[in-house]
Amino acid sequence: MTIAPVQSSPSLGSSGWTDTRLILALEEVVEKELNRHLGVAKEWMPHEFVPWSQGRDFDGVLGGEAWNVEQSQVTPLGRVSLVVNLLTEDNLPSYHHEIATMFGREGAWGTWVHRWTAEEGRHGIAIRDFLLATRAVDPVELERARMSHMSEGFESDNSHSMLHSVAYVAFQELATRISHRNTGKHAGDPLCDQLLAKIANDENLHMVFYRNLLKAALEIAPDQAMRAIADVVTNFRMPGHGIPGFERAAAQIAIGGVYNLRIHHDDVLQPVLRHLRVMEFGGLGPEGLVAQNELGVFLDGLDSQARKFEERQAALLARREARRNAG
Repeated sequence: MTIAPVQSSPSLGSSGWTDTRLILALEEVVEKELNRHLGVAKEWMPHEFVPWSQGRDFDGVLGGEAWNVEQSQVTPLGRVSLVVNLLTEDNLPSYHHEIATMFGREGAWGTWVHRWTAEEGRHGIAIRDFLLATRAVDPVELERARMSHMSEGFESDNSHSMLHSVAYVAFQELATRISHRNTGKHAGDPLCDQLLAKIANDENLHMVFYRNLLKAALEIAPDQAMRAIADVVTNFRMPGHGIPGFERAAAQIAIGGVYNLRIHHDDVLQPVLRHLRVMEFGGLGPEGLVAQNELGVFLDGLDSQARKFEERQAALLARREARRNAG
């Protein structure tokens, strides 16, 4: 369903585009992108990427073997990143509630919400099964962290606005894809790498859906969409920021090269912004031009921060290597 006459109405200024109007106006775009997604998404089975033959009983009720860090070939960096990625995926019930409340459960929007949730659900299933079967992490600490994180729930920074929500997930899905893909590369386990590549592919398809939806929103309500993009980019936080010990884990992940400022700037923000031609986007009113300028200034500053981070990262890694050689 669409309301094309409203889209083309010259009297409809940016203030006239309420969330309800935008959701209705974008219905046909959602249907088109949903059909495209269903046409390219490939079915895959999480259980095929779990080495069940490596599994054995843990200590406790079954009186099995207690967990020990030396029981897995996963690297320390891979272990930290896998836990962060899994705990982020675990909050799916809260994410579903957020988008179902924002986008609704009817029509193409509702079909997408449920399809997205189903695809995201297998990510947590697959990662947890892999970690437990291979004894890659302490199962007790993992469960305690899950309980703590999920007990807090999740509330989006962007739930006040439909456009802010769409802009956020366009970047966040790509950020999640990069995080999973780089985790696999640093995990030290070929099968883990294969599993996370599958998950990363799902996340990339989700990014394309939201990115294309954001592109349509820019054409319909350019000033509001530009404002939303600027706000999201300048205040971006990963959804797992509430995980216990997140700051320490994020620092390890950054130094290790899984996800850091340089990756965020070069591999997440820039690809989406370039595809949408955000910095060259014309036809903006005063509000949109202000937001576009703010975005440009922020990106320049972020690039400078990324260069400084790279210098600190190189120095730290050099010191670590020197200590290893001296030992």
